[in-house]
Amino acid sequence: MDFREKTANFFKAYPLRSYDKRELLLRAEEPVESVFYITEGRVSQYDIAPNGNEVIVNIFKPGAFFPMSSAINNTVNQYFFEASLASKTHVAPKANVLQFLHENPDIAFDLLARVYRGVDGILRRMAHLMGGKAQTRLIFELLNSAYRFGEPKPTGSVFIQLTEGDLSKQSGLARETINRSLHDLKATGLITVSRNGVLIKDITALEAQLGNDL
Repeated sequence: MDFREKTANFFKAYPLRSYDKRELLLRAEEPVESVFYITEGRVSQYDIAPNGNEVIVNIFKPGAFFPMSSAINNTVNQYFFEASLASKTHVAPKANVLQFLHENPDIAFDLLARVYRGVDGILRRMAHLMGGKAQTRLIFELLNSAYRFGEPKPTGSVFIQLTEGDLSKQSGLARETINRSLHDLKATGLITVSRNGVLIKDITALEAQLGNDL
C-alpha cells in the first residue's frame, strides 16, 4: 500500500462533509481542533488585505489535508479556508492526525515534500509580484493553475475552471487589469475564455511568453 492509499484509508474512518462553492470551512482566529482531507473539489486559503480584498495564498486539491501549520505548531490559524468549488472533505481530530504522522514517516515525508513544492511556488510568485508586469503575473497564475488543476484535452490544450475573480485574488491584480490582460492574451491566440473557465491552447507557447521578465 503506497502512502496515498494509506492516507486516504486513514481519513475514511472520519465523517465526510460537503461544502457548497464559496462556503467557509474554517475562519481566521478560529481554534483548530480538526484537520480537513479533501476528496472532491478545491479549497482556497486566503487572507484579507488592508483594503478589504481577499488574497489567495494557497489552493488545496483532492489528496491534500490542512491546516497543518497550525495543527503541527499548535498556533492560531491566521487564514480563511473556503471551498472554491463544491467540495467534500473528511474531518479528523487534530491529535489523531498528528499521531498518524508520527507513526507513518513516509506520510510525514510526503507532506514535507509537498510543503517544499508549495514554498517554491510561493517564491516564484513573489519574484513575479515584485518585478513582473501585470501580463507576466497573469501568465504565471494561469500556468501554475494549469499544472495543478488543469484538465488536459485530446488536442493538447488544457482547460482550467477559473474566473477573473479567482485570478484577481491569486495575483493581487485588480479585476479590470485581469480583464485587459486576458483580452491581450486572447489576441495572441494562446487562450480562449468562457464563462466556465480558461482554455490554454498551447501551454509551451504560453511558457515562452513568461520568459525572463522579472
